[in-house]
Amino acid sequence: MQVFNCDRCGHLVFFDSVQCLHCGATLAFLPQTREMAAMQPLDSGWWQRAAADREDSNSLYRFCRNRTLYDTCNFAVAGGDAHALCVSCRQTRWLPDLSDTHNLRRWKQIEAAKRQLYYNLAQLALQPVAGERAPRYDLLEDVEGQPLVLTGHSNGTITLNVAEADDDERARRRVSLNEPYRTLIGHLRHECGHFFWDLLVFDSERLEQFRALFGDERQDYGEALQRYYAKEDKLSGWQDHFISSYAQSHPWEDWAETWAHYLHMVDLLETAASYQTRITVPDPSQPHDQLVQNPFGSTRPNFHTMLEQWVPLTLLLNSLNRSLGHQDAYPFALSAGARRKLLWVHELLLEHGQQRPADAEPALPAQ
Repeated sequence: MQVFNCDRCGHLVFFDSVQCLHCGATLAFLPQTREMAAMQPLDSGWWQRAAADREDSNSLYRFCRNRTLYDTCNFAVAGGDAHALCVSCRQTRWLPDLSDTHNLRRWKQIEAAKRQLYYNLAQLALQPVAGERAPRYDLLEDVEGQPLVLTGHSNGTITLNVAEADDDERARRRVSLNEPYRTLIGHLRHECGHFFWDLLVFDSERLEQFRALFGDERQDYGEALQRYYAKEDKLSGWQDHFISSYAQSHPWEDWAETWAHYLHMVDLLETAASYQTRITVPDPSQPHDQLVQNPFGSTRPNFHTMLEQWVPLTLLLNSLNRSLGHQDAYPFALSAGARRKLLWVHELLLEHGQQRPADAEPALPAQ
């Protein structure tokens, strides 16, 4: 995630900012252009950009209804869009009971993670244009006497149990399932991977390549998961070929875990590049100093360069966490098998981006 600057005073602001702490400007994120804008109100109830030198300074915007009613979204809605909700919030189909204050807090946290995912996908030319399907989200709570809500994907709908927004519950599930990592954005990135498998791989020229690398997805999914959870030793024997233990359960899960990991990579690399992070691996015999490159910048690194920068960056990240007494933020090691799968995802997304209309194509990392 890149960092932003207030376009009224130039002060540093962030993706979820609603006000500049330096000049007090009201801020909104413009999803169509992926810009953070200082806004000024008009008598009509509309808003426009405060920066007079912007080409769209006369364009009209509204704030997402969830910002107006719940103070929980900073995305703007363009004047020509009749929808009351922003492009991210409108993808949510079902909500929990928001009269419950716990659910209200959970929902706000999940929507914040969804907006981050929206940005990630837009950077990769994956947000839908006219005529393309968009994922739908059901954010549901467990109800006494009803079957438990399971996080997952089915036919374009991503279901998330809102209890995952509770740190203690998420930690309990992570430990009980022997997972090294479990976050809201991680869930969303994983589940949207299933959505994009249907969109980009199924019934495509790439399907046989997928099967050669990830395995044949036609094997029974339910039986595969039962075998995985019944397996006493889930934590060994997978490291050379998979990115996580869960990835070994079925080719679809291997794909979704790899897909999520690729989104982790490009987001963290973009964040580091936004801060002009320079990595020097502390090895006196082989001094190697490099500036982390933005995977979406004008000078686009290839996948080899991304991996070359990824390893020292994650070492730095984990060392910083340990300095504060926290566990590793990145508890993974990329084997040669996992790297081959990440490269395949990278090439698939590059190919997809090149096929998009020019006016709908965000920058993509180079091959």
